[in-house]
Amino acid sequence: MTRALSRRLLAEYLGSAFLAALVIGSGIAAQSLSPHDAGLALLENAAATAAGLFAIILMFAPVSGGHFNPVVSLADAALGGLSRRDALAYIPAQIAGCITGAIVANGMFALTAISISTHHRASPAHLFAEVIATLGLILAIFALARTGRAGSAPAAVGAYIGAAYWFTSSTSFANPAISVGRIFSNTFAGIAPASVPGFVAAEVAGGLIAIVVVRALYPSATPAAAAHVVPQHDGAIELDPARA
Repeated sequence: MTRALSRRLLAEYLGSAFLAALVIGSGIAAQSLSPHDAGLALLENAAATAAGLFAIILMFAPVSGGHFNPVVSLADAALGGLSRRDALAYIPAQIAGCITGAIVANGMFALTAISISTHHRASPAHLFAEVIATLGLILAIFALARTGRAGSAPAAVGAYIGAAYWFTSSTSFANPAISVGRIFSNTFAGIAPASVPGFVAAEVAGGLIAIVVVRALYPSATPAAAAHVVPQHDGAIELDPARA
């Protein structure tokens, strides 16, 4: 493993851990602050996730691209912006990070470090919502990358996920790694293990549809444009927001 790849994997692990901690931690706080108002709790959870995701992408994108999501990494590889080897290496780091983040969130609120969720979500409507949520997320990221506006991705991704908490019945996981991580917290943002395979399948399906749509919408875009989703160099980190 090259030093550059090791650094990127560390960034993906840490970013994924922060992502899970902010999603689950804000969910725990929201449930505690608004125990009798599910709508208000969801608003608090969504707002914290949107703002936190924006910040996390800004922190880690200059190193790894700020994927924190296996579907994003696989789509990047399919569109020529990331090698398949690196995409496959990202996935375990992302999953491990999300699991770590869930444990950290539980600990910050004095809960059992690992508590398996009993929140079943895998209804047909939830799974369809995950297809749509993931489709929209991948389209937002790669439409920006392929039109030279990758610097807007942190804000766009945060805004999209915050909105998707509300317009999808599943509250928009849109990420297999966070779906796995949320198993380990039996709280407001958790998901029962039995629901996860369906969620992951729906998220992958949404990603595959998005790849087809991106290629149809931007047929003249080159792999170099897709490469803006992740820095492609082995030297010093370039803190260039256009490559975020």
